[in-house]
Amino acid sequence: MNIRDLEYLIALDEERHFHRAAERCFVSQPTLSGQLKKLEEELGVLLVERNNRQVSMTEAGEAVVKHARTVLAEIRTIKDVANFYQDPMVGDVRVGIIPTIAPYLLPVIMPPLNKSFPELKIWLYEYQTHVLLEKLQKAELDFLILALPIEKHEFTELDLFREPFRLAVKKDHALAKKKAINLGDIANQELLLLEEGHCLRGHILDVCLLAGVKEDGQYHATSLETLRHMVGEGMGMTLIPELAVPAKTRKADEIRYIEFSDPKPNRRIGMLYRKNSYREETFNNINELIKAVLPVNVFF
Repeated sequence: MNIRDLEYLIALDEERHFHRAAERCFVSQPTLSGQLKKLEEELGVLLVERNNRQVSMTEAGEAVVKHARTVLAEIRTIKDVANFYQDPMVGDVRVGIIPTIAPYLLPVIMPPLNKSFPELKIWLYEYQTHVLLEKLQKAELDFLILALPIEKHEFTELDLFREPFRLAVKKDHALAKKKAINLGDIANQELLLLEEGHCLRGHILDVCLLAGVKEDGQYHATSLETLRHMVGEGMGMTLIPELAVPAKTRKADEIRYIEFSDPKPNRRIGMLYRKNSYREETFNNINELIKAVLPVNVFF
């Protein structure tokens, strides 16, 4: 048994297709299939059922895959520990980030991170909060960038910034000409929201509660960009995080993004990692650099 065999097995479990699993592992399909056959012979159990091109894992296969993931995670940890003691800013770091932050923050922070820490290889994974927390807990990710707070005692939080919300309305809306508004201006209105599972939905619902605003229960968007499109089509209004607001708006744009007067409704963004992680110095260095390159339209 070798590490590559375990990687092949995990890939097949996740892809449920020999050809896709082989492509993912950068080997030919016969190579992957042959190695898994050898693994089954070595273990003396059938791991994979092959019927009419349908791939499924046997009960034994599912049990072995579970332990294989743990083994590979520990091997990665051993390599990371060795790299860390040579230099805390060397090696692989697996970063999870929520979808309502990733497209807008990553273009700002990745170039300076890569320039400042050229020996640090940053792998990015985008999931909703509940998935990220599960993967962090299982050590499949090293740290997260997401909205805080997180009510879990096994993690450490590092603040990054507070991101204000703006009201997004179609350009012909009655509020569109205002330079600034307060929560009272949207009282008794309805807001378009993201579907269940997005933490941003919860933050906007908190604002709704403060302002006496209702949720538009007829429509739910799958992403911020879908939400933006819905506003542009005149389907309603919503709150957009500051980093998702275009740097420049043209007269032809269908949407106006209106600032709130102080105190601005906002969300708290930060980093999360497992308590007592040996890479704490790495995470602190990343945190400080991100803070140094953030745009002025967010605050601490």
